[in-house]
Amino acid sequence: MANHRSAIKRHQQSLKRAARNRAVRSRIRHAVKKVRAALQSDNRELAAEALLQAASALDRASTKGVIHWKNAARKVSRLAKAVNATAPAQESVQA
Repeated sequence: MANHRSAIKRHQQSLKRAARNRAVRSRIRHAVKKVRAALQSDNRELAAEALLQAASALDRASTKGVIHWKNAARKVSRLAKAVNATAPAQESVQA
């Protein structure tokens, strides 16, 4: 454990940020699982709605620096591709 006042403060800040980042990553995983679960149950409307929520959570996490922006973009792209594959040809969901 740190002994200096500034080092103690930095340690407390790092613990607080780690907890916040863990919560954001958990929120991302749950959002992505909702999309995949909706795709498994062949529920297009639910999948499209869950995709919007997941895209929002991923973009928010990338903005805050929890995950890399290219990682977020890749996940959104793959989820959108999966959702659009289940939808009819004329309908496409933009995230």
